[in-house]
Amino acid sequence: MIKLLIFGPTGSMGKLITKLALEDKEIDVVAACDVTNIGEELAYIAGVKDPNNIKISDVKYLTEVISQAKPNVAIDFTIAPATEKNCLICAENGIRCVIGTTALSQEFFDKFEELIKKNHSPAVFSPNMATGVNVLFKVASILTSYLADWDIEVIEAHHHRKIDAPSGTALKIGQIISETLGSDFETIAKFGRQRGPNKRRVGAKEEIGIHSIRGGDIVGDHIILYAGPGERIELKHQAHSRECFTNGSIKAIKFIADAKEDKIYSTDEVLGL
Repeated sequence: MIKLLIFGPTGSMGKLITKLALEDKEIDVVAACDVTNIGEELAYIAGVKDPNNIKISDVKYLTEVISQAKPNVAIDFTIAPATEKNCLICAENGIRCVIGTTALSQEFFDKFEELIKKNHSPAVFSPNMATGVNVLFKVASILTSYLADWDIEVIEAHHHRKIDAPSGTALKIGQIISETLGSDFETIAKFGRQRGPNKRRVGAKEEIGIHSIRGGDIVGDHIILYAGPGERIELKHQAHSRECFTNGSIKAIKFIADAKEDKIYSTDEVLGL
């Protein structure tokens, strides 16, 4: 049985993950930590039954929560500053993590990987755990290899509450494209377009455009535009609801519970892509 610790159960993703986890017979939710709704019953927040009657704990006391609940897997879809702090504590205690938070620093990943190897606590990290998006990643790498001399632009749209821009998924797409081309993403990435004297560099090997839209309640749209002379191809993924992310998260929880290598896995490895 997987003993699960949930971070941020009161958030949009946290509530959905909590509901699925509480209903899953292979998962035993043993603790939940947040900065709000402290002391409230987890089942009430998620709108389902909870046989353990878990109450939400203050994340400030995470070490004590771990000591008492003894989880072996934790899942975090919160915000970068919180994830970077809490998942390091989990790794230090040998707890395997599933992370869907974006905008995490390279400094965090370096320290996290060090603790993973030291404490044998592998993790899954993905900016997007939807099955369709990860298939999109795979298709993009294949298509890019045939269209290296075309212009490639990435356009993403999300709800107006999303803080980071571009999305982690858009950045991942850009990195996959640049790796396929043998280019350095940080060098060729062009974030947005502005009026002015900036010279346009033609071809994906020279420049990949990344564009962000924030509005309304858009769950998540990603388009990869391949434009060549006289024709174009568009790859598009649309998330109709957050269910696609939560289903992938549950798969990741079950995968990491039995993972053998002490490393950070990606969702394509979870899905066998």
